[in-house]
Amino acid sequence: MKPVLVWFRRDLRDIDHAALAAALASGRAVHCAFVFDSEILDALPSRRDRRVEFIRESLVELDAALRARGGGLIVRHGRARDEIPALAGELGVAAVYANRDYEPAAKARDAAVAGELAAAGIDFQTFKDQVVFDGDAVLTQAGKPYTVFTPYRNAWRKRLTEADAAPCSADGRFAGEAGCGVPTLAGIGFEPTDLGELGIRPGMSGARALWDEFRAGRIGRYAALRDFPAVRGVSYLSVHLRFGTIPIRELVRGALSAGADTWLDELIWRDFYFMILDRFPHAVDRAFKPEYDAIAWDDWPEGYAAWREGRTGYPLVDAAMRQLAHSGWMHNRLRMVVASFLCKDLGLDWRLGERHFAEQLNDFDLSANNGGWQWAASSGCDAQPYFRIFNPVSQSEKFDPDGRFIRRYVPELAKVPDKYIHAPWTMGRIEQEAIGVVIGRDYPAPLVDHAAARERTLARYAVVKKAG
Repeated sequence: MKPVLVWFRRDLRDIDHAALAAALASGRAVHCAFVFDSEILDALPSRRDRRVEFIRESLVELDAALRARGGGLIVRHGRARDEIPALAGELGVAAVYANRDYEPAAKARDAAVAGELAAAGIDFQTFKDQVVFDGDAVLTQAGKPYTVFTPYRNAWRKRLTEADAAPCSADGRFAGEAGCGVPTLAGIGFEPTDLGELGIRPGMSGARALWDEFRAGRIGRYAALRDFPAVRGVSYLSVHLRFGTIPIRELVRGALSAGADTWLDELIWRDFYFMILDRFPHAVDRAFKPEYDAIAWDDWPEGYAAWREGRTGYPLVDAAMRQLAHSGWMHNRLRMVVASFLCKDLGLDWRLGERHFAEQLNDFDLSANNGGWQWAASSGCDAQPYFRIFNPVSQSEKFDPDGRFIRRYVPELAKVPDKYIHAPWTMGRIEQEAIGVVIGRDYPAPLVDHAAARERTLARYAVVKKAG
């Protein structure tokens, strides 16, 4: 009986893995493979990318786990659309098993692979794994995809059964691999990063440590703590969800058992944005709501550079952007604040910000990144109304009241009194001189006046109002 091949992608674990479980249940010997896809890697702007190192280290752990079970990981470097059909032919497999991906480029790749395999008489089977529901599982009463979150969430919760969140597991046998293991970073043309210095632990063990810590101490307080960036209140599991080092089903079960409805809602948002990307691929580079493509954005390279580098003169915005540059991560509340600031204070196209986040975020996920940016720009599904514009000062006062987060990432403001930390330009010149923080010299003056920017934004979005 011919063996089968499991193609790992963004699911770097050997537990509760839908495609692997199905392969083992087939009764055939199971080979496992991963491809460092050159079509993806060659498009990265730097050869020093934390995400590539995270993947590589997670693969080392996955390979060891598979070897302990009698298997192992075959690793290739090249175009996945070429490497997988070639490997399937070399191994003489009856089928290739993989978990579904919902990004347009990934779907096109998989279609190409399926075509090559079919021509060789090899089956290609895909499985639901990175989401709880996909396809037609959650639809409106009219049989259409939801485009508003709250009714989607309600339908999602109503649809959920114990079976939907149950782990995928099966007994079976591995083919055993005598490969060369996982290549070094240098072997695929990349350099080491500062993952270790940042305390980012890849792999299933890294995910498990974070999940155990969150579940034991913070999941029940998530709703109260989640909006405060200076507080350790969130799970920090986003990069592990991105690369599948922990199964979504386990997190759903944990949220349900803890009664953590607010955190469960965040997991449902994740499913929602995957569904939007799958059903409405035009949102990748155009407004989800077509009328918003009529907006005329400003061309202001200097403003964009100041935003990227944390030099806007608004302390919370600058602290958030510096956190991103330093660590490759940003607190979710701050992602909303800086996105609103780029689009509605600076008047710049949301796609510029989305692209910058795509380059910088360790947990970059096209569906959530696109969904979040279009939410902030008011052009997406269930987005913030265009006339609701975050005030960067009041957001700072509310969510970093004593300036702890600001002072951590904008140390030049360390001596600024609490009453001025959110708007240091309101200090008198004498006080600025006294503490050694002169606005315009030691810290930038505000790039724009928020009140004036708000009026410009309302005028800019008038074209949408007219279209409505």
